[in-house]
Amino acid sequence: MGNPKGFMEVERKVSGYRPVSERVDDYGEVEQTLNETDRKLQASRCMDCGIPFCHWACPVGSKIPEWQDAVYKGEWKLASDILHSTNSFPEFTGRVCPAPCEKSCVLAIHDETVTIRENECSVVEKAFASGFVLPRIPKVRTGKKVAVIGSGPAGLSAADLLNQMGHTVTIFEKDEAVGGLLRFGIPDFKLNKKVIDRRIELFRQEGINIKINQHVGLDVSGEELLKGYDSVVLAIGAMQPRDLPVEGRDLKGVHFAMDFLTQQNRVNRGVKVPAKNRIEAKGKNVLVIGGGDTGSDCVGTSIRQKAKSVTQIEILPQPSKERTLGNPWPYWPTTLRTSSSHEEGCERKWSLSTKRFIGENGVLKKVELVEVHWSKDDKGAWKMTEVQGTEKIVDVELVLLSMGFVHAVHSGLVQELGIETDQRGNLKINNKYQTSSDKVFAAGDSHHGASLVVTAIQKGREAAESVNEFLSKLG
Repeated sequence: MGNPKGFMEVERKVSGYRPVSERVDDYGEVEQTLNETDRKLQASRCMDCGIPFCHWACPVGSKIPEWQDAVYKGEWKLASDILHSTNSFPEFTGRVCPAPCEKSCVLAIHDETVTIRENECSVVEKAFASGFVLPRIPKVRTGKKVAVIGSGPAGLSAADLLNQMGHTVTIFEKDEAVGGLLRFGIPDFKLNKKVIDRRIELFRQEGINIKINQHVGLDVSGEELLKGYDSVVLAIGAMQPRDLPVEGRDLKGVHFAMDFLTQQNRVNRGVKVPAKNRIEAKGKNVLVIGGGDTGSDCVGTSIRQKAKSVTQIEILPQPSKERTLGNPWPYWPTTLRTSSSHEEGCERKWSLSTKRFIGENGVLKKVELVEVHWSKDDKGAWKMTEVQGTEKIVDVELVLLSMGFVHAVHSGLVQELGIETDQRGNLKINNKYQTSSDKVFAAGDSHHGASLVVTAIQKGREAAESVNEFLSKLG
């Protein structure tokens, strides 16, 4: 530990965001950067605890105290090497991760956590700028071929490790560009897509084959994959959205959040969307149903599209601003989270349920909401009841359903391969990430359920280890 008193001598300092008045007029990344001197000082605040709870909380097991110390000492290549030893994409997690590591930092007890996520992003950007991140071309190939279906964080992570192990890896992506929800789901103002392109170019140089516009199950059959590859990794995500089956759901103006976000990301790429198919918030009262990160992304995108007003509602009660007795450190805090998008102008409401959508001539005009009360029944299970007399009808021209995802899409490849699913609809796997089809493995949200980017990265790594073990036994 370079400075044992750093956490006492240096105050926490965050990069902060670009001014609201500036950032709402473009899709550039909202987060700013600290200068190198300040970044080193922030890294010096790490206490190198005897028990690194930050490491315990990180899904990829990042060796946080070690690379923080390297940053403080200005050893940027060492810091980058340590980061990359557990995470193929610190440039992604350094931007979009909710940082469970920081929530478990010992300094979080006094709300003065180390700026771990920002430090991580600074390390990898410094590494790229300094030429430390170079193609790692395997010296020996095993002769085994692996098909990875899906190019989100889990698929890319699995592909990276399998390629480094010497296997010949081919990624199949159904869309026109690689990245999955990293590219098409997360807005540009949180993750500039050039960051993805930079990493994918390295993958190509390292020998990973990438096939875009290849929808496996439609353009390519599962049977072809089983015949042409020694193993298949399904990293297809949990893309079946949770719907809201209430009156008026079929009105024009009610859309799934991901349809809205992916379309805007494609527009940012230069894709021309016909006016009749455009989902646009300009001049409209927008209602975002769902209080999670995807809902927050809808808020920020609606504001940039110049919505008349933006309201975000959540069916659950408003979280407390501080930890409750039943939610102690170092566990994830179920507290109120406010994003950069919320700060740009959004009304947030809790304990509200949607009763119906109201329209004219098939077009959405209003929505009826009702307050709900949460209580526990005799068995301790939570139950929701509507509060009589609290019904309210409000003007809304665009509704974005952001209530999460239920499981992987079953139609197509999953059904063709006869992959078994569990009670929740996720792909069923054993402790080796193997599905009901021997040579088919699953990674990320497809078996785990919708979760964090950093969790998907780790699941991809673990699946790759199991695939490698499987291939080694083939001879």
